[in-house]
Amino acid sequence: MLNRTDLRGSRRSESPQDLRGLLPRAQLDVSQAVERIRPVVEAVHQHGFSAIAEATERFDGVKLERLRVSAEAIARAADTLEDDVKQALLEVIKRARKVHADQRRTDVTTQVVDGGTVTERWVPVARVGLYVPGGLAVYPSTVVMNVVPAQEAGVEGLVVASPPQAENGGLPDQRVLAACALLGVDEVYAVGGAQAIAMLGYGSDGADEGDRCEPVDVITGPGNIWVTAAKRLLQGTVGIDAEAGPTEIAVLADETADPRHVAADLISQAEHDPLAASVLVTDSEALLEQVEAELARQVAATKHEQRVRTALTGAQSGAVLVDDLEQGLRVVDAYAAEHLEIQTRDARQWAMRVRNAGAIFVGAWSPVSLGDYAAGSNHVLPTAGCARHSSGLSVQSFLRGIHVVEYDEAALEDVARHVVALANAEDLPAHGDAVKVRLQSDSGRRAGRSDGGFAR
Repeated sequence: MLNRTDLRGSRRSESPQDLRGLLPRAQLDVSQAVERIRPVVEAVHQHGFSAIAEATERFDGVKLERLRVSAEAIARAADTLEDDVKQALLEVIKRARKVHADQRRTDVTTQVVDGGTVTERWVPVARVGLYVPGGLAVYPSTVVMNVVPAQEAGVEGLVVASPPQAENGGLPDQRVLAACALLGVDEVYAVGGAQAIAMLGYGSDGADEGDRCEPVDVITGPGNIWVTAAKRLLQGTVGIDAEAGPTEIAVLADETADPRHVAADLISQAEHDPLAASVLVTDSEALLEQVEAELARQVAATKHEQRVRTALTGAQSGAVLVDDLEQGLRVVDAYAAEHLEIQTRDARQWAMRVRNAGAIFVGAWSPVSLGDYAAGSNHVLPTAGCARHSSGLSVQSFLRGIHVVEYDEAALEDVARHVVALANAEDLPAHGDAVKVRLQSDSGRRAGRSDGGFAR
């Protein structure tokens, strides 16, 4: 079932750049999607509610009468939530809070010299837009993953946008609304797709004054290619977390891995989307054959069989055969998966050597689906190789470091000659003058100092 790439005995696997060209990867042209979605985003910017309503009817088949979901509808969703789902969400919230609370940075003051300090303050952004998709699946867990780190960062204004569902009376999915209620989020908009990102970024009027959406400072959350394209268009107007593409799993496995586990984990991510990527990297051809046999059995029995089969047989998925785990480590580092499982002998040792991954799942008892829901980690993670330079969503995503510089006169005088020297070297003499003017004190002038009183 899996397309095979055999790198055994190949020198092509020595360069990360060469490797990236050899490995399976979804081919999505976001730049092309940007141009297709630009008119929608610009229409929302110019016309607000009327453009959002038009796009929602065209793309979601819902006639939108109001943007904002009423507080009563949010509370009602929590009241009607199945008890087992409610208890599961409460447990997920508790675990996520425990992990994300430890991520909060503290302000630090550094004494650079006597009389001179630099303090780094960590300040939350004021208002955040959290996008929760609602396409092939609905994601109350994504509400938790977006809201909890923002709350732990101290963000005061939290806004959730999620697509309206025709079968739910034009409201977002009931489970999404219930998760908002459990988290205390009461500003929720029944808007999805590119129009939701534009609404969050630019703000919008509504059906009346109480229906307005004020613009946010940061937008986070996963979505389809149109959401990703809209986020790219808005970047700079607002901060974004990342350009999330289809979900990915890579599994680094040796002969000790259980083929049933490996197959189940590849399937678990493939059921998200026909474009989802499932990649097995192994030095054991015997394991690969056992995994393929398990895939044939398990795929036939899974609920979303066609979706899974399309994803697993697509160009973005496959199996990569390597000489040994050292080569396998180079492969997974070059691939930089959103989710990376290590199912090998001494799994933690290999996991701690990985440089590039959104999140790493160690050993037989840490499947990706645990991280999707209840590990306490965050499941909003970089895709498409972006784990080489980007992190998953965390408390830091909602904080800004601000340096506070405080020098007294003596400390400034002590370093002034260096400031002036560099200002002159860069042909920016006014920079030096801004220091000199402060040090031309009465005492310096009385002493007849023409240098401003700071030469050494």
